[in-house]
Amino acid sequence: MSLSYPEDLKLLVNEALRQYFPRSDRHLSVVSEAMSYSLFSPGKRFRPVLTLLAAEALGADPKIALPVACAIEFIHTYSLIHDDLPAIDNDDLRRGRATCHIKFGEDVAILAGDALFAEAFVLVLTEQQKYADAGRLLETLRELAAATGINGMVGGQAVDIMATGADVDRDTLEYIHNHKTGSLITAAARCGAILGGGSAAEIEAISEYAKHLGLTFQIIDDILDVVGSTDGVGKHVGRDADNRKTTFPGQLGVDKAQDEAQATAAMAIEALSGAGFKTDRLVDMANFVLRRTS
Repeated sequence: MSLSYPEDLKLLVNEALRQYFPRSDRHLSVVSEAMSYSLFSPGKRFRPVLTLLAAEALGADPKIALPVACAIEFIHTYSLIHDDLPAIDNDDLRRGRATCHIKFGEDVAILAGDALFAEAFVLVLTEQQKYADAGRLLETLRELAAATGINGMVGGQAVDIMATGADVDRDTLEYIHNHKTGSLITAAARCGAILGGGSAAEIEAISEYAKHLGLTFQIIDDILDVVGSTDGVGKHVGRDADNRKTTFPGQLGVDKAQDEAQATAAMAIEALSGAGFKTDRLVDMANFVLRRTS
């Protein structure tokens, strides 16, 4: 079992993010600075790397999916900025640094998040169209919009807020995770598969893989909030319990939550069985997510 991370693809993403970061005039310098501060904070670039892995698995040059991959990181960063706000999770530490609203104020943080979300679609429409036909470009746009709307991230966040402090059933817990976290992870993989020229069956296999991978990712994230350290995780731990958030370790305990993560990671890998394309690095990613410590 490999625990290696595709650092080569992470490097491609980091280089492309610098290239595609939107420019603004001097009147908007504070918003631009807040966007840059959050976007270029240290991170694994997990979602955009997954996009490149999916394209690569289908035999495409992963570079052809770089604009969408970077757009996905724009969207992910926007979601983190807004999640950290006092009105939602009220976090003051992210990736080992002060959160955006602590550094720049709530007003600027909100605008920085809004701008990153909008610029994600500008990036796809101006740069990704150079590497994709109109049909596949529209498919990727639909994936991004659906993953971030009421039936995606926003919906998951809303249910998470409403469930805070309440006793919820297993279906609701999975709904929160599959939408708040899983929807963008699944969209990231699907976009890579679409741009990589995947058939309907190939896209579906990667989609099923990513759905289970997203749940694994969030369960491990919740476990690390219990057993991890602030230095290791890069944010304050123990916040889920303090904020009475609904989580797998909160409902089942850490050991059984770990069992759930192992089961979902196994389902992710199984979804690739017999897929007919190169899956080794996707399997490696599933193993990495399961065993990650930060």
